[in-house]
Amino acid sequence: MKKRAFLKTTGAIAAGSVFNPFTFCTVPEKKAMPATPQEARWNWAGNLKYSAENFYQPESIEQLQELIRQCDHLRTLGTAHCFNTIADSKYNQLSVRGLDQTLDIDVENSTVTVGAGTSYGQICTELYDQGYALHNLASLPHISIAGAIATATHGSGIRNSNLGSAISAIEFIDAAGELQRLSRGDDGAFFGGVITHLGGLGVITKITLDLLSGFEVMQNVYQHLPIKNLLENFTAVMSGGYSVSLFTDYQTDTVNQVWVKSKVNGIDSEITNDYFGAQPASINLHPIVELSAENCTQQMGVPGPWYDRLPHFKMGFMPSSGKELQSEFFVPLKNAAEAYQVIRELKHEIKPVLMISEIRAIAADDQWMSPCYQQDSVTFHFTWEQHKERVEKVVSMIQDGLEPFNVRPHWGKVFTMEPERLQNLYPNLDKFKAALAQYDPNGKFRNKFLEKYLYQR
Repeated sequence: MKKRAFLKTTGAIAAGSVFNPFTFCTVPEKKAMPATPQEARWNWAGNLKYSAENFYQPESIEQLQELIRQCDHLRTLGTAHCFNTIADSKYNQLSVRGLDQTLDIDVENSTVTVGAGTSYGQICTELYDQGYALHNLASLPHISIAGAIATATHGSGIRNSNLGSAISAIEFIDAAGELQRLSRGDDGAFFGGVITHLGGLGVITKITLDLLSGFEVMQNVYQHLPIKNLLENFTAVMSGGYSVSLFTDYQTDTVNQVWVKSKVNGIDSEITNDYFGAQPASINLHPIVELSAENCTQQMGVPGPWYDRLPHFKMGFMPSSGKELQSEFFVPLKNAAEAYQVIRELKHEIKPVLMISEIRAIAADDQWMSPCYQQDSVTFHFTWEQHKERVEKVVSMIQDGLEPFNVRPHWGKVFTMEPERLQNLYPNLDKFKAALAQYDPNGKFRNKFLEKYLYQR
């Protein structure tokens, strides 16, 4: 094995520049410690102020175990990249970013084990230098690994399942303060069932991920894909690279941009001067074309490391266009063209609050609470202006329009679906709740969000 302490590097500094710093209390106490205005904690987009009275960052596993034993209610906060209250708590929040964040590569089994507070961006360079790769990354490399798998975060690629599908083992502390370990090899289907854990399983402390051999990727961007060509060739369009993303505002007869990320010397289709009628961009572009592409990963077919092409945004730069809200809706791949047409019919309602929409493909997985459970999917992601009431009204219209396709919302983004309707979309919900009860019988890790969407009828 190769074990390195690594989080005191530029990766950690860069992450700190993106996410608001917290004021930490590192010693568990039963006495409440009200946050001062200077200690106010907000999510990444600034649309949500967390309501917990106390915030902790334990510095050891023993300290974390004692904290869990003392608290009646507790939620873990990752890199705060959720747009709803899934990570919120009225009582206590904690971060595991203060724990030992080492990178432990197991050469024999081609895995890497990292501390749960680690972000993807913090391990990518080291993995690449050692000749390894992860199968995929999200648009932002800044998010924490534990937080990403909790809500089934994903990248794109018709053959790529979500980020949690690379997890082969997790260590966590349960509601009794005991250290537990689950693995794909030992726990079979049960293990897949608790990867998308929604923060209800316990506090994740370590994660083991499967590794691939390192590879390079080139990224080409095309503009003005005719919608007619997309609707007639949806699967083929989304299959034209290792990872493909469409960016659109639904206002014209073309898709604004197509981002095609292809493995160098891989099996992807060759880059051509005509991508289903879309034409190559002549300069690097931001998904919102009016914005500078300085923060975006290199385009124009220039080969580079997998970790510097699969995300849309560079690790060392602020990845956002500003304050925003986000929603995302998953439909079966087979219904993608029909779903696109439904959304396009709402273009007049969407226009006043939309920044940009991204469309991605994700392969099926075996995670009970994943929106892609046993279903190849296409997602329609929306970056909205930060106008809560107006956005929620449009979101409700989109949800209703996509209902015939059993649309599932992203767990960590803005949606308005009624609890019973959402629960009916997950056939293994009762099994998942039983799994949570096994490690948290009294609901220590529940909050209002889980109570509403998992338990309310």
